[in-house]
Amino acid sequence: MIEDIETQNIELQLLLQAIYLKYGYDFRNYAKASVKRRILHRLNKDSFANISAMQHKLLYDVNFFETLLLDLSINVTEMFRDPSFYLALRQKVIPVLKHFPFLKIWHAGCSTGEEVYSMAIVLKEEDLYERTQIYATDMNEVALKQAREGIFPINRLKQYTINYQKAGGKESFSDYYAAHYDHAVMDKSLKENILFSDHNLATDGVFGEMNLILCRNVLIYFNRELQNRAIRLFSESLCPTGFLCLGTKESIRLSEDSEHFEDVVKEERIYQKKH
Repeated sequence: MIEDIETQNIELQLLLQAIYLKYGYDFRNYAKASVKRRILHRLNKDSFANISAMQHKLLYDVNFFETLLLDLSINVTEMFRDPSFYLALRQKVIPVLKHFPFLKIWHAGCSTGEEVYSMAIVLKEEDLYERTQIYATDMNEVALKQAREGIFPINRLKQYTINYQKAGGKESFSDYYAAHYDHAVMDKSLKENILFSDHNLATDGVFGEMNLILCRNVLIYFNRELQNRAIRLFSESLCPTGFLCLGTKESIRLSEDSEHFEDVVKEERIYQKKH
């Protein structure tokens, strides 16, 4: 049994190497337990004999690789996720950002876009949207396509409305979308200053001179080496005194670049880059 697990772990390493060499997506430094769980789910669902058989399939079948990519990409999100974070953002970060004539904001790992639109709503209500450029990036093209469309299941809107209200929303949440049968379409005015594009935190480079970077609940899926890479990337992409926002289960304090940041709202993982 131990030998089987060891063999399976070797197969997993070879599979991730094959994905990187063939398609350029680097999952080698993602948290192994999470990646393995998702790989085994696909293995059982498609009845492969073992991971090696799956590797052969993905090397010669790009459609299967795209299916596997969706399995490996983390797309758990909602609008105004963790409302207390957005409330802290309004109270502690927005007043500082109002001093800038133009703002650049990067949503790294934006998934299907719910939190990007949440940020756009906050900026509109704080009279900052018109002088802001938002860069929303993810490595998953399927998720990015949905994010660009801004179309979400109508049955989620009740929870989104509750979140919005808890997050300090100033208007009626229904003003920001149009309901159509089983789905809701976000208002096109929210999309005007958002640029959705492909970016992989494991392999791609710096986004320069950002005033605010949000990367919430992404680093928990990375190992320490990849977490350090991402934090360094964020540090190099932020202008002096720029803000970095992580997820509630993430921290900058174990990273190699920790000394470049100070806490703004510790419990909400909001940090500011030092001068």
